[in-house]
Amino acid sequence: MNIALIAHDRKKDDLIQFVTAYQPILSEHTLYATGTTGRRIIDETDLDVIRFQSGPLGGDQQIGAMIAQNEMDMIIFFRDPLTAQPHEPDVSALMRLCDVYNVPLATNMGTAEVLLKGLEQGFVNWRLIREQRG
Repeated sequence: MNIALIAHDRKKDDLIQFVTAYQPILSEHTLYATGTTGRRIIDETDLDVIRFQSGPLGGDQQIGAMIAQNEMDMIIFFRDPLTAQPHEPDVSALMRLCDVYNVPLATNMGTAEVLLKGLEQGFVNWRLIREQRG
């Protein structure tokens, strides 16, 4: 699966903690991330990550383009709902694309854990879902 990992500045430490905890599951998939988040994941884990631009410089839109092309299977986006983001329209567009194309989107650690545990246990046939989307 292609999985995107994104985190606002105040949530980057939480995402690194999450990725470290779920490294065995994530290592079996192709990971993508926005710029700074991807750099931190690479530096602090043994995971390979394909990096896009940072979110404010178009990284969210690059991931959105993959969603629209049916090339992204899951988004884990630790958002900071208490801090205004200069690129909020891009964030909203990314979330809207997930809804339009039925791409699972976790915006907090609890939901991200459920998605990865489901992936690990095979509770959801992600390939079937992807075929139905495309």
